[in-house]
Amino acid sequence: MTVPLSVLDLAPVDEGTSVGESVAGSVALAQAAERGGYRRVWYAEHHNMPMIASSATAVLIAHVAAHTSTIRLGAGGVMLPNHAPLTIAEQFGTLASVHPGRIDLGLGRAPGSDQATMYALRRDPSSADTFPRDVQELQGYLTGQSLVPGVKGVPAAGVDVPLWILGSSLFGAKLAAALGLPYAFASHFSPQALEAAVATYRREFQPSAQQAEPYVVAGVNVLAADTREEAEHHRAVVRRARALAFFARGRTLTDAEADLLLESGAGAQIDSMMVHTALGTPDEVRDQLDAFAALADADELITAHSAPTAAARVRSVDLTAQAVAAVPA
Repeated sequence: MTVPLSVLDLAPVDEGTSVGESVAGSVALAQAAERGGYRRVWYAEHHNMPMIASSATAVLIAHVAAHTSTIRLGAGGVMLPNHAPLTIAEQFGTLASVHPGRIDLGLGRAPGSDQATMYALRRDPSSADTFPRDVQELQGYLTGQSLVPGVKGVPAAGVDVPLWILGSSLFGAKLAAALGLPYAFASHFSPQALEAAVATYRREFQPSAQQAEPYVVAGVNVLAADTREEAEHHRAVVRRARALAFFARGRTLTDAEADLLLESGAGAQIDSMMVHTALGTPDEVRDQLDAFAALADADELITAHSAPTAAARVRSVDLTAQAVAAVPA
């Protein structure tokens, strides 16, 4: 590989497992990524999703950091409109004080939830409109140059927490470029604007104190297994699970019923979300990742290993690292 690899972990709660077991699986995944030379592991904020255990993102990062030694850990991302910027500065300032040089903070403006959950979070429906200003307020707390007179981020001011802008549209690309921040594109589930967004970001980038040159991370799904047949089986299971999550929420379907749902049109939508997926044996995955890195014009790839069990996800991380000789930090 000509670019470094990282890992995106949603802390999935597999069928028949507990949240505690899911978090233990996330620890094992991060430890595998650390052994394999991956650069960072990120966790995404989601709410009201029974199969995802990464809602309290900072808490999960703290736990994983305590069970790893060197790999960078961070949010990919915190949905900033759900929170007061000062609160996030305090949380991540604390994390970086305890684990110096290891903490990233990726920021998104999506709710990470549905309308009812937005109410439960006490999120104002218009809060996304202030996202650019909120990013700058948060940045001020971390740099010790608070935009709110008389308010300091404690512990945050002067603590090294690199900010990233996450997105899947031209809005995030333009904001990251204007603020001179690195940019991560969510092409692992929303690939449509990838090339246009990256081109816009690189063209409009303005250097900043944090970032002298543009830097792009692109998301890609990975299903690496010992055989092609096993990887294909994992994809079939993942497609069924996503069809249930998106189109039959709260219902229990047999595999046959899930397959009928996929055939009725759900499958086309799921496949459009997963278009950037490296699948197969390690050598096949390596070649597909190389091709995707060139397509995305990416400086780094963040790999979402979506196999249906914790053990299979760790195996996918291990096999990918062995095949591509992941570039160390």
